[in-house]
Amino acid sequence: MTTLTHRARRTEVGKSSEKKVECEEDTNEDRGPDNEDSGDSKDIRLTLMEEVLLLGLKDKEGYTSFWNDCISSGLRGGILIELAMRGRICLEPPTMRKKRLLDRKVLLKSDSPTGDVLLDETLKHIKATEPTETVQTWIELLTVFCFFFPKGETWNPFKLQYQLRNVRERIAKNLVEKGILTTEKQNFLLFDMTTHPVTNTTEKQRLVKKLQDSVLERWVNDPQRMDKRTLALLVLAHSSDVLENVFSSLADDKYDVAMNRAKDLVELDPEVEGTKHSATEMIWAVLAAFNKS
Repeated sequence: MTTLTHRARRTEVGKSSEKKVECEEDTNEDRGPDNEDSGDSKDIRLTLMEEVLLLGLKDKEGYTSFWNDCISSGLRGGILIELAMRGRICLEPPTMRKKRLLDRKVLLKSDSPTGDVLLDETLKHIKATEPTETVQTWIELLTVFCFFFPKGETWNPFKLQYQLRNVRERIAKNLVEKGILTTEKQNFLLFDMTTHPVTNTTEKQRLVKKLQDSVLERWVNDPQRMDKRTLALLVLAHSSDVLENVFSSLADDKYDVAMNRAKDLVELDPEVEGTKHSATEMIWAVLAAFNKS
């Protein structure tokens, strides 16, 4: 699991039409104009997964840190939150036996295509799966075992059909098509690797600035009052261990404030926050899953 740490003085800028269900939350609220961040009203619209990967990529090198063992599962969590915010999935209503977010199953709300290949592939898995599974189980099922990033990833030979393959590369190709990344080949001694350097630095800087502002100039000290997509991205950036990339350009005093507020946010009790009015349960369920892992 990722951790948020303080730094001393810095020396470097380093988820079927025949299975429609009723959910506790109205996910359409998350798509309303009142919840859209003004910075998102651009021509380029990114999914949460694309934003997380963009934050994790080294601008010039075009790849994520080899030491980051959290981003793969973090991207899967982003898929579940994106599907929930688009009204495709939700958590089953709480019962006396299943009150905790981690005990409640993910239910299909709508199987209409989203237009995104990864989201639609996940949606098909969720629609076809009986019995239903929890958020934590879905993150594990969708994650492919990788020798380079073994920690926090799972490999179940009996459930290989669920695993989403080449997720980072497919997300990167989406970003290439949107004009944010480019594609190059780099030689690493014994093998060649496809990399995706950032070409549209303005878009990445806008994304970084939005997250920085959310914990500094636009800090509201209440997650229920935050823009839902911004809240989701902060949670996912933390879970994917790329939050340091967001705050690294800040002056030391602002860095400390930003990290403290982000730390306070992700250390809130998901079970408490998920029951509050207008809360997006899937965001808190994903955070609870990563806190437990």
